[in-house]
Amino acid sequence: MIKKINIYLLIYFTFLLLFSFFFLFIKHDVGNDSTISEWIINYEGGFTKRGLIGQLAIIQARILEIELRVSILIFQISIITIYFILLFILFKKLKFNKIIILSIFTPIFILYPIAEIEVLARKEIIIFCLFLIYILIPRNYKIKNFSFIIFTSLSVLIWEPVIFFFPLFLLLEILERNIEKFNLETLKILFYITPSIFIALIFIFHPLSKEEWTIMANVLKNEFSQNCYMSCDLLRSKSSLLQQFQGNFGKYSVVVFVRYILIILVGFYPLLVLLDNSSLKNNDLFIFKYFLKPIYPTLISLMPVFLLFAMGYDWGRWVNISYVFLIIFYFYLYNKKIIILDYHKLKNNFLSKISKKLFITLFILYCFGWNPKTVITGDIASFPGYRIPYKVFKILSN
Repeated sequence: MIKKINIYLLIYFTFLLLFSFFFLFIKHDVGNDSTISEWIINYEGGFTKRGLIGQLAIIQARILEIELRVSILIFQISIITIYFILLFILFKKLKFNKIIILSIFTPIFILYPIAEIEVLARKEIIIFCLFLIYILIPRNYKIKNFSFIIFTSLSVLIWEPVIFFFPLFLLLEILERNIEKFNLETLKILFYITPSIFIALIFIFHPLSKEEWTIMANVLKNEFSQNCYMSCDLLRSKSSLLQQFQGNFGKYSVVVFVRYILIILVGFYPLLVLLDNSSLKNNDLFIFKYFLKPIYPTLISLMPVFLLFAMGYDWGRWVNISYVFLIIFYFYLYNKKIIILDYHKLKNNFLSKISKKLFITLFILYCFGWNPKTVITGDIASFPGYRIPYKVFKILSN
């Protein structure tokens, strides 16, 4: 059963990877692509948020004497390939059942960026890779401590909103290190994120000046014939924290809140069922001993993400990012047997009781029949399982 589903999973990942390559190639030269606008941010004008990868792309472009967008495309294809490989490694040893299958194939997970290609290969995918590499590579605790500092610091340099997910990362450390009470080991973990917090504070209190932004924009224009637009331009026009929050005020409505509550409940449902039917191997761990189930402190650790929703209007993207971190968190601890899934209890869920034919129908409708749009005002998109290949064939036929 595991071998058979792994083959299906590998086929699914392969198709999504090929679609990703295709769309990245098609859109890498589009003048107003939102992904590229973020990737061209760099350090030519000074130290700024999200500039690390753009600077590396510039260095690669100069060394290889290629266009900046081609340099970015090389980075994107490499990163997304690593991402799919690491995810397959994470999932390949699972003891699959209907709910686990739905949790992996839910349209708010790996299908989402291919369905909404403006999100494809945004910088958070690099953080996903760093997170997966950090948890999957075997190491002793001395190396682990150093690698945790590197992971969190690099993550903030690449995409600073990752700090909203730090409580989830800290929770994982508490579980993996088997910490039973607040002690010196707990303080050490908090100390290990200090460099990344310091970097984030620099970004908050020392944004690029107009003169520094102009230098960066001139390098892009004069050396690479690229305009500093969208995300790159926001470093000048929307740099303060207050401006981040103010940008969403006019977009809130009852419809928006109801829509996204439903998206989160429906999209996260299989993973929440798994969490709700799980327990800890050690129930005396720090924090967890005050809760009946691990689902509660896990969800509490994600509460800071509401600030991310308040600061930016890419709500579909925030849902996807939150889900990716949570599913990696859960299945890593599941594979390590730190979290124990009660399969017997799981059989009482209605999804486990439905017939095979009905489950296949539900699977197709649930996993390939819808997906959230990128921005807060966007409605629900329909049938990405059909629209993605159709879009490819349409482009190829023109």
